[in-house]
Amino acid sequence: MLELVSSDRGPTDAENIDAVVSFESLLELVSQGDQQAFADLYDRTAPRVLGLIKRVLVDHAQSEEVAQEVFLEIWRTATKFDGHRGSAMSWILTMSHRRAVDRVRSSQAGHDRDERIGLRDIETDYDNVSETVEIRIEHERVKRAMQQLTAFQREAISLAYYGGYSHTEIAGILAIPVGTVKTRLRDGMIRLRDEMGVTS
Repeated sequence: MLELVSSDRGPTDAENIDAVVSFESLLELVSQGDQQAFADLYDRTAPRVLGLIKRVLVDHAQSEEVAQEVFLEIWRTATKFDGHRGSAMSWILTMSHRRAVDRVRSSQAGHDRDERIGLRDIETDYDNVSETVEIRIEHERVKRAMQQLTAFQREAISLAYYGGYSHTEIAGILAIPVGTVKTRLRDGMIRLRDEMGVTS
């Protein structure tokens, strides 16, 4: 079982430079089945991976489980890393965020299923039914509108509004300038309002 320890100490500038150079090299070795390289990569990235996942899930035990899943996925899919599309750390953190969001969605789906089963036996008055229908309709409108955005806009909005990340944090996860993040969010929100017919 992987032992994860979260650290509040951020990397120094020298460590950041070293990490940019070596994470890609370590991933290359991991893709060839090098267990020592995997252990080194794990030691250097585990605190950041766990920290990011905990921001999404909050629960420490679940966060450790998801972090273990992330590192197993890194071990199995290291050959898919493409340095031309971003840094190794960005690839790892993006994978971590997706796994954490998947866990949230899975938990929510289970909660919704339990709630539906519980509500089957409860007589619901008209007002509650009406409110539920309105919420579902609005949710569907947002979902359809989100599909009209570019993939980049959708990713930025999801990280900001569903993930709760700041512009700077999104820039770090996606390995893009903060200005680009702001542009994607602004353009995405304008288009989202247009798609939903919001005029004010």
